Amino acid sequence: MFDSLTSKLGGIFDALTKRGALSEADVDAALREIRVALLEADVALDVVKDFIEAVRERAVGGEVLRSVTPGQMVIKIVHDHLVEMLGGEPASDVNEINLVGTPPVAIMMVGLQGSGKTTTSAKLALRLQKRDKKKVMMASLDVYRPAAQQQLAVLGQQSEVATLAMVMGEQPLAIAKRAMDNARREGFDVVILDTAGRLHIDQELMDEVAKVSAATNPIETLLVADAMTGQDAVTMAREFNEKVGITGIVLTRVDGDARGGAALSMRAVTGKPIKLMGVGEKLDELESFQAARVAGRIMGQGDIVGLVEKAAETIDKEDAEKLAKKMMKGQFSLNDMADQLGQVRKMGDVGGLMGMIPGLSKMKKQISESNIDDKMIARQQAIISSMTADEREKPKVLNGSRRRRIAAGSGTSVQEVNRLLKQFKQMGLMMKKMGKMGRKGLLDGMGGGLPPGMMPPGMR
Repeated sequence: MFDSLTSKLGGIFDALTKRGALSEADVDAALREIRVALLEADVALDVVKDFIEAVRERAVGGEVLRSVTPGQMVIKIVHDHLVEMLGGEPASDVNEINLVGTPPVAIMMVGLQGSGKTTTSAKLALRLQKRDKKKVMMASLDVYRPAAQQQLAVLGQQSEVATLAMVMGEQPLAIAKRAMDNARREGFDVVILDTAGRLHIDQELMDEVAKVSAATNPIETLLVADAMTGQDAVTMAREFNEKVGITGIVLTRVDGDARGGAALSMRAVTGKPIKLMGVGEKLDELESFQAARVAGRIMGQGDIVGLVEKAAETIDKEDAEKLAKKMMKGQFSLNDMADQLGQVRKMGDVGGLMGMIPGLSKMKKQISESNIDDKMIARQQAIISSMTADEREKPKVLNGSRRRRIAAGSGTSVQEVNRLLKQFKQMGLMMKKMGKMGRKGLLDGMGGGLPPGMMPPGMR
């Protein structure tokens, strides 16, 4: 989402750090460029103005200009104020969903039509059910959009989350009351109310949401906003907050090519925290919004903590232990490589993972030219799957005719088969080196990064 902004800020910061000393004029020139970059990223004008003034106040101080590394000091100040703009560095649970209350507690999802409310409702329900072990019910209050209630029911089946049965002709307020009554009787912890949206904000929409809120007393009223709508999302957030009162924001389509200004502006404009962000289309692709991590990614510093957490969630510890033992004996095979590729795919969109690795934002051209994406990994998996069991265990038997057969069977080319085998050889050499480091080195290597076969030339 922040690719363009990250690229521009990277260029500004590179110029700053190349100077041995900074004058006040240097800082002012850099801040002018930062101001332009933020405005081009769709950050609200008043938010940009406050941000630049706050940074300048600290950056032109004698302590910074006389510092041994003034460029780095300015970068740190920009980073710290970016974190502040996004909501500050929270205590462990500050921006998490509030579930404190007498069950069942209601969570009301509001927003305009097309923002992704229904899908986000299902994602949140799955998250609360899996991560927080809560018994969750979803109820669709959208009686206007064709098949909206059926859509939530289908998502409920996919996520194995209960949904309120539909009653033809029932109005939103009555649906909300019935959902809360059913939840009380059936022992649910949380009820997620998916309210109707409109193409634009109108009084009828606000009145309906206000009535549902008064009847259910939701512990959270979450505004679902599409990150790709730019300044319109900021205006919408302000209006919903003033007329309904929201407790937090959920950003959707964060994995898209939005300029990112909405995310930077909404927290400052509403004073309400961004709590969650949708990072993909799958139901499990909903993440906590943490200001320091997002700021780090905007600044091109990556999010190594987030990457490690993703790895910890998807990589099976026992499998890693088994693989470590095999590699200690020099027994790394193409089957093991296929398992590694599968683990990377389970961690999510490869482009998103790359953005979490510090320093990779400066290598976008190389990465783009290398075509590193989920399709490439899928093709590599197809190549390995087209081999016989013996070939996967003993790749030395792969002569020219066998490689042609594998290419035809996997729908790839002989060149791609050769490239994969070369990458496998590189991985084997890397595993031998890590084996010499001992068991800890092996486990760290498997859990702490991407296989070398995924790295573009010059990054290995």
